[in-house]
Amino acid sequence: MTTLSQRLPAAVQTSLAGIRDRAAAYAGPVVDLSIGAPIDPTPEVVRRALAAEADSPGYPLTVGRADLRRSVVGWLGRAHGVGGLHDRQVLPVIGTKELIGSLALHLGLGADDVIAHPRLAYPTYAVGAALVGAMAVEADDVAELEALAAAGRTPSLVWVNSPSNPTGAVLDAGALRAIVTWCREHDTLLVSDECYLDLGWETSPVSVLAHEICGGTHDGVLAVHSLSKRSNLAGYRCGFVTGDQQLVTELASVRRNLGLQLPGPQQGAAIAALGDDAHVTEQRTRYAARRDVLRPALEAAGFRIDHSEAGLYLWATREEPAERSVAELADHGIVAVPGTEYGLHGAAHVRFALTAPDADMALAAQRLPTLPDKALR
Repeated sequence: MTTLSQRLPAAVQTSLAGIRDRAAAYAGPVVDLSIGAPIDPTPEVVRRALAAEADSPGYPLTVGRADLRRSVVGWLGRAHGVGGLHDRQVLPVIGTKELIGSLALHLGLGADDVIAHPRLAYPTYAVGAALVGAMAVEADDVAELEALAAAGRTPSLVWVNSPSNPTGAVLDAGALRAIVTWCREHDTLLVSDECYLDLGWETSPVSVLAHEICGGTHDGVLAVHSLSKRSNLAGYRCGFVTGDQQLVTELASVRRNLGLQLPGPQQGAAIAALGDDAHVTEQRTRYAARRDVLRPALEAAGFRIDHSEAGLYLWATREEPAERSVAELADHGIVAVPGTEYGLHGAAHVRFALTAPDADMALAAQRLPTLPDKALR
């Protein structure tokens, strides 16, 4: 009998064990630029809030505290110009990976449905489709959605991810508006994964919930947000989904039956994180400094940086198979992720994370220019 786990895509970065072993043979410390997990301190204002909420003997509500939902509404308005939201349109979740992987199931999608996600993508979108037996397809824009519809495969759900993991690409307002319009015309749910929205570098990412994108109504649209990246709270598992009120209410009803509740102390911590902009600015400054160290070193080593205008990664290529680039990096004690972990279209790219300590980033910058020149091999 085929088990459910056998039907699911391989977990991301499962290919890295051999690369890490190869890097470990280098005569010096290994610099791991593969994982986008925060390593900087959790803000003191958040830790104090968590401690203050530690006496939490009762069960939390699935819908979350009203003051947490109001904090989400206030933050989206203040930081990203999202207006017209009510706190009833907000649902806390236990980290956004859980929400992304389970959304199709919780909305009742199944084997008769088609779920579209970007060509280069976080694998959990495909995991969610596989979990319910739906058909997962790739689509990056309206033209590709039209082609799916013409082939009789109109999606029931379309995922967009801007800023993107792994590429750092940002969908501009026109592209987002076009996808919103297409989805509404085809009665398709649009879900925007916006976990890197606070980390724009060369452009300012925009939420799908902004008036200029969705036209003043959030019908048929959901946005997914996380505090893991902006606030170094990956271990707290604080996320939320917001948008179409009917869909948020349905999700809350289903998740209530499953006992999916963000713990009370974490809700208090999330309120503190959403109310404090200073730590976000401080963290952005850290990532910007690391980016300024790593990018020129990659270019000196013959890499071209593509996209990467936002997010926690540099998406780089030497116009050779990613496995070759990653192997040579490992021989210099540097671990990075081949783009094929995120789809076949990443076959010539490598993803470098900006989440290593400053000292490790400096080591990488020293070693990178010593990579063999690909033109001379």
